[in-house]
Amino acid sequence: MSKRIVFTGGGSAGHVTLNLALIPHFLQRGWEVAYIGSTDGIERELIEKLDGVRYIGIATGKLRRYFAWKNFTDPLRVGKGAWQAYRFLADWKPNVIFSKGGFVSVPVVFGAWLNRLPVVLHESDLTPGLANRLSLPFADKVCVTFPDTLKHLPAGKGTHVGAIVRDELKKGRKERGLALCDFSGGKPVLLVMGGSLGAKRLNEVIRGTLDELLKQYSIVHICGKNQRDESLQRNGYKQFEYVQEELPDLLAMTDLVVSRAGSNAIYEFLELQKPMLLVPLSLAASRGDQLLNARSFEQQGFCAVLQEEKLNEASFLQALKSLAEKRSAIAEKQRAAIGKQKDALAHVIAIIEEAAH
Repeated sequence: MSKRIVFTGGGSAGHVTLNLALIPHFLQRGWEVAYIGSTDGIERELIEKLDGVRYIGIATGKLRRYFAWKNFTDPLRVGKGAWQAYRFLADWKPNVIFSKGGFVSVPVVFGAWLNRLPVVLHESDLTPGLANRLSLPFADKVCVTFPDTLKHLPAGKGTHVGAIVRDELKKGRKERGLALCDFSGGKPVLLVMGGSLGAKRLNEVIRGTLDELLKQYSIVHICGKNQRDESLQRNGYKQFEYVQEELPDLLAMTDLVVSRAGSNAIYEFLELQKPMLLVPLSLAASRGDQLLNARSFEQQGFCAVLQEEKLNEASFLQALKSLAEKRSAIAEKQRAAIGKQKDALAHVIAIIEEAAH
């Protein structure tokens, strides 16, 4: 009888991309694969495209750090989701659950614990997010990207695995990217990616400086859902709401990156040796994980950083100019770091297989 695995994680694309990297390996090994996510989140949109993966939508409630009336009703939705997850897991009887975090994962992990099923968590930020902190007591193992994260975990529960980068990202072709965007190839390419939750302010600055930027760059702008501006039609400027299968080709032609500082994305840029200008979400908009991620990368010489509080059109153009001037030095630091990295994907797969009944 083949083994079974349940993946969970959602709320943003960053909580899904690692699962997208792992799922093909388990399918190839003959495992049956299911994914528990929200009924209408981005994880459903991304996972339901995959052949051989069963998707189960459950009720979810957002875990907020601020006052909102939904804070009084969402615990009921989390409870309902935990019951739904418990019932599915009791019926399907997987060998192991792998959780990437995000608010949808909490009821799944709790449901797994009630069924006495092994749980492996993954934490890609330097400090654990709220969902993973709530899930920690019910988990058997926690895989972490940053070695310093181990200091924030119970002794013996965490394992440093390093960064996991999807294999397909390394297989892009510059020519396909140029053709997709109708770029001539005569200018360096700037890729701008704000993320599903942090795009709005970055989009405003890019659009405010667009004419100036186009003097030097061809620009790929990944804007976020419903944030394309159809009034902006320029030669050398291509907008996408979100990309999936196109991303490897877009990255293959990219010379410089402007991005928020989500750990999954910045490690992918590092692996592909893309000098980056990071604009981390501020404490006003997040728990501060992106600030820590960006600071770590800056200290290692992998990027330049522009704080959200200082972000305006003038400061952005100056920071991008400085990044371009340091491009060679940053790329050299990135190359040196990549040469020392171990195979994180194989390490995580081994941990999951060991945890499975």
